[in-house]
Amino acid sequence: SLQRGGVWWPMTTARSLRCAHWSGMRLRHAVAALLPVSTMAGGAPACVSSVAAPGKSGVPSYILKQKWRTSPDSWVLRFQLPDGQRHLGPDDPTLPTCISVHHNGTDESGEPAVLKKSYSPISYPWTEGTFDLLVKSYEPRHGGGVGAGICSVEPGGSISAKLKAKRMMHGSPVVSRRWKRIGLVAGGTGLAPLLQVARIALADADDEGGAKVQLLFVNRREEDILMKDELDKIAAEHPDRFSVTYSLTGPDVSEEWTGERGRGDVEMISRALPPPSGGDGSTMVLVCGTDGFVDTWGGPVCRGPPKPDGSKGPKIQGPLLGLLKEAGFDESEVFKY
Repeated sequence: SLQRGGVWWPMTTARSLRCAHWSGMRLRHAVAALLPVSTMAGGAPACVSSVAAPGKSGVPSYILKQKWRTSPDSWVLRFQLPDGQRHLGPDDPTLPTCISVHHNGTDESGEPAVLKKSYSPISYPWTEGTFDLLVKSYEPRHGGGVGAGICSVEPGGSISAKLKAKRMMHGSPVVSRRWKRIGLVAGGTGLAPLLQVARIALADADDEGGAKVQLLFVNRREEDILMKDELDKIAAEHPDRFSVTYSLTGPDVSEEWTGERGRGDVEMISRALPPPSGGDGSTMVLVCGTDGFVDTWGGPVCRGPPKPDGSKGPKIQGPLLGLLKEAGFDESEVFKY
């Protein structure tokens, strides 16, 4: 839910109202402008050496090599690439990647259906031979349950997935040496694509335009913080270029907790993220989480009309709203997943 004017709105309602407010001529113009550019689209067990093969449906299959738990209900899963494929991406291995996992489940009426859900690997895009996914095992339900299905796979089993189109961020998919300062605002598993961005940026040498990266990671409870050991390790390895701030939103946060508290405000932004730079192109803040989380921080992401094949229309950033707007950021300095 989302609080506006002292009232908590169901997120679907709040999101629909905000998107509808930005509809009409502005939305049609935005769709026309975007369509030509992009479709927008514990210890680990022993490794498995089997090789991925095309699935029966024509969707590539990737065999699970390893899996390990990173929270009570979340896993990191390492999948193997097919023989002869060095990287997950098709061309430039330094660009962020995202896959659409196809899972046999049921639709909302309980009828058999192929469910699809997007996941961004948390591994370096140019990692050879494998890629890692961070997946939360939500309770299975009609019309959902992709995460639970992925997490139930054991080494030697496989998933079916297609590589998605490059994600265009204000006209380009490039991350490397593009900005001097990068702010990352993650809620829960929204960490995944932002961690990949951080890895790409930190791979640039300091003397080659390497950016400073500041991550603000918001979770309900301390035990919900995903990959905390890995994040703290990255911060220790890059003390001058990577920092992470944790914030907890639950009502029963321990008095011993020394991190931030709450969903976020302008003061937290000033402590945890780079400052606005007046839209000069040197700063970028990326936000990823649930619809409500993104709405609170930057306003809703809307969609254009459905494609001719019935699939979802392109994502549209919409106007910058929410906390980042209040903090003085320009629309060109924020990208919402």
